[in-house]
Amino acid sequence: MELGLWVLIGIMAIIIILLLLKIYFLKRTVKEIEIAFTDRLITHTNTLIDISSSDRQMCHLVNVMNRQLRKLRTERQRFQQGDLELKNAVTNISHDLRTPLTAIWGYLDLLEGEEMSKTVSRYIQVIKERTEGLTVLTEELFQYSVILSKKKSDIREQVIINHVLEESIAAFYTILQERKIVPKIQIPETKVIRMLDPFTLSRVFSNLLSNAIKYSDGDLKITLSDTGEILFSNRASGLDEIQVGKLFDRFYTVEAARKSTGLGLSISKTLIEQMNGRISAKYEKDRLCIYIFFPDMEI
Repeated sequence: MELGLWVLIGIMAIIIILLLLKIYFLKRTVKEIEIAFTDRLITHTNTLIDISSSDRQMCHLVNVMNRQLRKLRTERQRFQQGDLELKNAVTNISHDLRTPLTAIWGYLDLLEGEEMSKTVSRYIQVIKERTEGLTVLTEELFQYSVILSKKKSDIREQVIINHVLEESIAAFYTILQERKIVPKIQIPETKVIRMLDPFTLSRVFSNLLSNAIKYSDGDLKITLSDTGEILFSNRASGLDEIQVGKLFDRFYTVEAARKSTGLGLSISKTLIEQMNGRISAKYEKDRLCIYIFFPDMEI
């Protein structure tokens, strides 16, 4: 009886050991799959997932994942090709529009030097306004295509965000006055210093100020914190949460801004991310709030 019990215990011990070994090898295989799958997602390679295990279920799982990776690779290539074609088309269109627009401006300047009736002068003024709007749109398209084709800016220097923000606001003083907007500005005395491209940062602020003026109901609040977070906030009753959620999408415009390409905020997002910053938008109590953050980095 004792011998039979010991035999049973021995068999159970062997089964437990085998199960533990099975679990160990399965866990190792899962780790292999995890590492390989992560690598295939972040690198552009045609290599599929391969494992050392011969377990049937694990091999089936890997085969399924490899089929999905092939589909993902095909879709990625299709997306990259389409995105490249779009960039090239935007660049070509905006470039082709520049030449005739320059000629139109030249002829308009010549016409202004001629004698004309008040009616003709009024028509000329309308044409100039429309041409100016078209010129702005064309320039936005061209600059956007240039920004997308560039890699991260290599220009990095100590930038006092306080000063750049103050200069940007001062540059919009006349426009703010025309719109009867008196901005509430909160900038700390402590210098907020980051390693950034000053010209790119200035352009971002200009885009955000233009956007704030475009959607504002007559107010504007700009806040810079010691931690490097910048807030542009204004009352915008003409917007809603769905529209605000799409503000960073390429070519998205709302009814209040039909004269725009919808690229201003998309350009700002791209530029901010190139400088390792973050930007987001929220719609809270009829107010459009755009947050920018540049993390503190070693100088």
